[in-house]
Order: sequence, then C-alpha cells, then structure tokens
Amino acid sequence: MVTGRAALLLILAAATLPLWPSPWLGLAVLAGAVLILSMVDFALAAPLRDVEFTRDGARTVRSGETATVALRVANRSPRVLHADLRDAWVPSAGATPAVHRVVVEPGSAVTVETSLTPTRRGDRPAVRLTLRSYGPLRLAFRQRAGRPETPQWTLRVLPRFDSRRFLPEKTARLRTLEGSTVTRGRGQGTEFDALREYVIGDDVRSIDWRASARRSDVLVRTWRPERDRRVVCVLDTGRTSAVLAGAEPRLDAAIDAALLLAALALRAGDQVDLLAVDTAVRATVSGGRHVLLPRLVNALAPLQPSLVETDFELVVGEVLRRERKRALVVLFTALEPGALGDGLLPVLPRLATRHKILVAAVHDPLLAEAKGDPYLAAATLRTLGERDRVRSALTRHGVEVLDAPVDTFASRVADTYLALKQAGKL
Repeated sequence: MVTGRAALLLILAAATLPLWPSPWLGLAVLAGAVLILSMVDFALAAPLRDVEFTRDGARTVRSGETATVALRVANRSPRVLHADLRDAWVPSAGATPAVHRVVVEPGSAVTVETSLTPTRRGDRPAVRLTLRSYGPLRLAFRQRAGRPETPQWTLRVLPRFDSRRFLPEKTARLRTLEGSTVTRGRGQGTEFDALREYVIGDDVRSIDWRASARRSDVLVRTWRPERDRRVVCVLDTGRTSAVLAGAEPRLDAAIDAALLLAALALRAGDQVDLLAVDTAVRATVSGGRHVLLPRLVNALAPLQPSLVETDFELVVGEVLRRERKRALVVLFTALEPGALGDGLLPVLPRLATRHKILVAAVHDPLLAEAKGDPYLAAATLRTLGERDRVRSALTRHGVEVLDAPVDTFASRVADTYLALKQAGKL
C-alpha cells in the first residue's frame, strides 16, 4: 500500500508542471515516477512472514498500579525491517504508548515495552497486534494484523485492597485480645492458654489446685479466645451488587472488606472460606492458611456483578453442604426488601440454626444527599423505613446486621468480627 509520503511527493512534483511543454505530459511522467518508486519501495520492504513475536512480562497487577509487558520482535528476513508496531489492548488496560517505531537488522531482534495502568479489576487481554513494514523510502508498506501466530497475553488486574491500611490497627487489637494481654477469666469462646503464679487481684476460681500442689506454689490458669474457628465470606454477585456505592459497584466494596476480614481472621488462627454466588457459584476458595490470601485475591479479581436475582436457596444450600461445623457466615449483600424479603428470609432459619450469621451491607451514598429535594427526601424516608423493617426481621432470627458507608465499611466489618470473637460468639 502507498503511504501519505508518496502523495506528498507527487504534490511537490506537481509544482514543476509549468516547466513542462505539456502539463498533462508532465503529470503523467511524474505520476509514473512516483508509482515506480513506490513499487520498488514496496518490494524492498521486509516480508512480514519472516517476522516473529514473543511476549514476556507481568501477568498480574493491582488496579491503579502500573505493569510492563515486553514484546520481542525478531527479523528473520535478509532485509532491514523498518516498521510501526501497534500493540492494542482493551481500553481499560490503559496501554501506552499506542505505537512503537522499530528498526530491526536482518537476523536480529529488538524488544519494545508497553506500560499498562488498568482502571478496573478482571482479565485485560491484548486484542490485536498490527505490524506495518515500510520500504527504505517509506513510500509504501506491507501490513499484517491479528494473525493466529500472534502471541496471546492476558493481564489479570487484582483488587486494590485499599483496606489493608487498617490491618496494622486491627492486628494490634487482635493481639491485645488474644496475645500479649491474655484473658484472665474463663468464659464462652475461650480455651486454656498457660499457668502462671498467682498475684493479688486474680480470680480465685482460676487457681489450679493440682498444679499448685505439685509446684508448692499457687498457680492460676489463663485463658485466651479460641482459635481454629471457621469464617465463611459469602459474596452476593446478583443485580444488587452492581449498584454504585460511590465511584465503584457494591461488589468492589464487598471484595475489599472480605479481603481485610480474611487477612485478620488468618492472623487470628481461624480458617477462612469464600463463596461468590448469584444463580450459580461464581467463585469458591477453601483450605490452606499460608497461601490462602493470594488465592482469594486471584479468585476475586475476575468477579463481576450479574444482572440476575440471587438464588438464596442456592446460597444456603451451598453453605450447609460445605460447612459441617459451626461457622461465622458473613453475607455481603444489600438491605433491599425485594431481594432479602422474598429470597433470604424464607430460607434463613435453616442457616441460622447451624451458624452465626452476619449480614454486611453498604450504605447507598444517595441516601445522605437527599435533604435538599423534598421528593427525593420522601423517597429516602420510605427506603430507610423498608431497610429498618428488613433489619428487624433479620435480627429476630439472631442475625447480626451491619449497615455502613463505603469509606468505613471494611473497617466496620473487621470490628464486628473482633467484637464477636471477644464475646465468644464464633
């Protein structure tokens, strides 16, 4: 194909037409000359069949951070490759630069790098690779786009996990609860920790008389909150999770809170499972402690809301099937009468008799911005009234309910977990 440079050359040559005896003759000669030069240039362009590509670089990156993917261009032809290379990704991948200009000597290779700054979670693929090989004069080119041999590459964008900034504070509270400050008295949800010498002020009921007789000293037992509890994070990925809470969907706020809860529970010695459900099971993670958090992050990355009503019968059935022992089930959903009243409440007693349930929901930011408009304020009052009725219905079944704004949602979920653990309700 002919480039714009050939057309520009023809236009410049047309300026000499007044010097020709016949303008039409001059135009024909000049056009023929440019055409011949373009054909020669096209013939000298490096053949595309002798160009090979390989990729290397990052496979994962957190949302908002930058990753680099390298593309190696190898020229197996006997001619110098003068080319423009367009490495196209989906728009949300944030790929720069759009076009790479390369010159590759025969039998050698060069590497170009594309920087990716994705703005959304999920898998971000490279969609098309276009190579345009020019002749030495850049008057004509050969082009190839999206051949089957083009190397495929997908960058998985992980959740930002902004709530990890709360983890040091929550861990310190956990250590106060069960580590450095050990519970002095026995209570529900505690287990034996160690023996120590009696000091004035200790509860005499904690004295271990047998150990004291063996040591000829008064020893008392100390207790700590039980470990090895089970925590199940259930994410509702139905239509209510697609509603925006601030700048992002509710599902993103739930993922952020679930990751903080999982990290904290793992540090507390508890086991964490995860389940994402709407009309089908979208993601599930269970088992191991040491590599569980990376597995959770990787499983949650491609999760997207589905515009369907969540099947809470399926949710309850999956939890009961997977969790034989008593567990804390944290259900991340929305306090909407239609979704919970018709879906969750009829099947809730089956789950509440076996497990401790915490329903965690994110505030709708619009509810706090409705004071100026009387019509919007009236609709807000009605919505809040319906939410209160749903909350009361859940509470009657012994369910803990958390309704918090998006900026403190993850922190409040972690605080509720620590409070339940301290009270021995896990």
